[in-house]
Amino acid sequence: MRIMHLIGGGDVGGARTHIMSLVGELSKDNDVRLISFRKGDFARDAREAGIDTVVINTRVFISDVIKLFREVERFSPDIVHCHGAKANMMGVLVKARFHKTVVSTVHSDYKLDYLHSPIRQHTFGVINAWALRRVDYRITVADSLRRVLIERGFNPEKIFTMYNGIVFPEKTGPFDRMEYFKKIGFDVQEGDVVAGIAARLTAVKDIKTGVRAVAKAVKSFPGIKYVIAGDGEEKDEIASLIRELGVEKNVFLLGWTNDVASLFKACDINLLTSLSEAFPYSLLEGAREECATISSNVGGVSALIDDGENGYIFEPGDAESLAGYLVKLAEDSDLRISFAKSIREKAEREFSLEGMKNRQKNIYETVLKRVDAERGKSGVLICGAYGRGNTGDEAILKSIVSEMRGIDAEMPICVMSRTPDDTRIGNEIDSIYTFNIPTFMKKARHTKLFINGGGSLIQDATSSRSLYFYLFTLYMAKKLGCRVIMYGCGIGPVARKANQKIASKVLNKYVDIITLRDDISREELLRLGVTKPEVHLAADPTMGFVPADDKQIDAYFDSQGVPKDGEYMCFCLRNWKKSDFNQTFAAAAEYAYNKYALPALFVPVELPKDADEARKVAEQVRTPYYMMESQRPIGVTIGILKRMRAIVSMRLHALVFAVGYGVPVIGVSYDIKVEGFMNYIGADSLVKLEELELSKLCRMIDEAVEKREDERVAKMAQSLKEKCAINSECARRLLKG
Repeated sequence: MRIMHLIGGGDVGGARTHIMSLVGELSKDNDVRLISFRKGDFARDAREAGIDTVVINTRVFISDVIKLFREVERFSPDIVHCHGAKANMMGVLVKARFHKTVVSTVHSDYKLDYLHSPIRQHTFGVINAWALRRVDYRITVADSLRRVLIERGFNPEKIFTMYNGIVFPEKTGPFDRMEYFKKIGFDVQEGDVVAGIAARLTAVKDIKTGVRAVAKAVKSFPGIKYVIAGDGEEKDEIASLIRELGVEKNVFLLGWTNDVASLFKACDINLLTSLSEAFPYSLLEGAREECATISSNVGGVSALIDDGENGYIFEPGDAESLAGYLVKLAEDSDLRISFAKSIREKAEREFSLEGMKNRQKNIYETVLKRVDAERGKSGVLICGAYGRGNTGDEAILKSIVSEMRGIDAEMPICVMSRTPDDTRIGNEIDSIYTFNIPTFMKKARHTKLFINGGGSLIQDATSSRSLYFYLFTLYMAKKLGCRVIMYGCGIGPVARKANQKIASKVLNKYVDIITLRDDISREELLRLGVTKPEVHLAADPTMGFVPADDKQIDAYFDSQGVPKDGEYMCFCLRNWKKSDFNQTFAAAAEYAYNKYALPALFVPVELPKDADEARKVAEQVRTPYYMMESQRPIGVTIGILKRMRAIVSMRLHALVFAVGYGVPVIGVSYDIKVEGFMNYIGADSLVKLEELELSKLCRMIDEAVEKREDERVAKMAQSLKEKCAINSECARRLLKG
């Protein structure tokens, strides 16, 4: 592979280490050329490291561009990789002139890079933001930074994450730290505990918080010392603060050092105080030398530091908490040593330079494969009832995306959604507005597989318009060359004769495979005369959805004022065609409490719409009850239902989630999909809404509470989880065929 790296050339700190290490490693088995737009230490050190380096620095912008174009023509790279504002701008010009594939590594939050200089922020900062929108792909050095870009509207499918890596050599022999401190002129005595930081002295690094914390900490442990290695525009302000706080004997400004390894060998604690970071190299450099670590809660630091287990994390700017952590580590040498060894082991295991190089090569290969694929058709376009706040539909989407990632982790995925921004951020995938037909058609032309995703989309019970829309998307996707699958779906009811006729025609002619979630849907297809596509009886895609962890679920219970250790009779209700059964549900809630001491817990599934119905019922309940009506992640909803003693539900996916974890359920069927699921799992605890009576509902509550779990239903649930694989296997065949 031929790779050209473009670099401003004035890089220092973590960015310099990242670039130098990565380019050096890639040069061992690829043709790599480094273009630096500045003369000086960086270019010299790169050449000395054996990297093919070209300096372009005429001081005239257009001359630099011309020289760069000549280098591109001579080297003919497969991929151009940019680092920094000027490099990104140059990369965009290369892309426009030569149609080369251009990627950029985002080393930090570009909006915070020039906090110290408003002029640079409104020149280089603006140019960099513009250029980052126009490169082909971006690589972030932490997941947190990737999320920042997604929230700002960048396409998640065009962002990769690659954590920094570092060489972990064999441990060296004894190091005379007292000699080191004597050499640099810092008065350190035996028994002192020394914290160190290696960083640019700039506003975003917030060195002042470290100084303030040390000033507080020395009141409890006078032997705490702090050495600051770095230079920058805040140097004089920091020096002034040191004098103002009277800690000249405890805090030492070392200035810039190229020997970071010796600094951390000499220190007991590696301290990071930044307001913003991606994934700082200084943490790895300190871990390599077995420093105990304290860091502000920024960027991807939690990927390395397990708070309280191998280090401490504090909120940015919180000098009080930082001082407390400094004192804890200063007073407890065993804890310091334990943290130091643990963080070295984790860093060596998960953040090696070899691992970083391999990840980078994988990204290049994926990008080039996608570029080739874009000339034809690739990836998946998913259409369904997404972006409307319905927990069940959003769980379907997450399940389908997870299954597609299982087929190909790097496959492009795009979702049609009512709220594309929310879908893009919540699922970290590309998303377009559901009814933007021109964009849908443009996407479909370049997509290999179109998924009509889950749910009961082919029905006219809600309206004929939605049926026509989904039939249109099936028709148009096939016409534009996609393979088409209806994925783990429910069918019907389609009541109107004209609708039956058009549905039959479209499904027979324009759909390749249909996978179903229940028997009634298969019967409905036969009734419609749909015989041409492959039809497989599978399961609802959400059957295998994993709940959130207990800590998240407990936190949600606390936020709602609901005792997390209690047992509850759960109600998941919805309004349906102005039918009023509120009094029946309220009486059933009172019955469960009076007979079994189970308070009612109302869990609206589709928020905020279901919350209104839940409140109407709750207002009539005279026994204790609780309400959970604030927004929550899908995994938390599943975790809540998993803890219930029994569930009465009109919502299909509340039943699906509960059955998947062996919770007894009572289904109240308002349309065919609830009835179909309950029949499919062999459950007899089903009542149609129009036949709902209190005595019948109370009898089902008795059965659900007393047996706790129906073994037959539990076995069927396990079978359905296994049948989920049929959905993805059919999709895999269409993608490969």
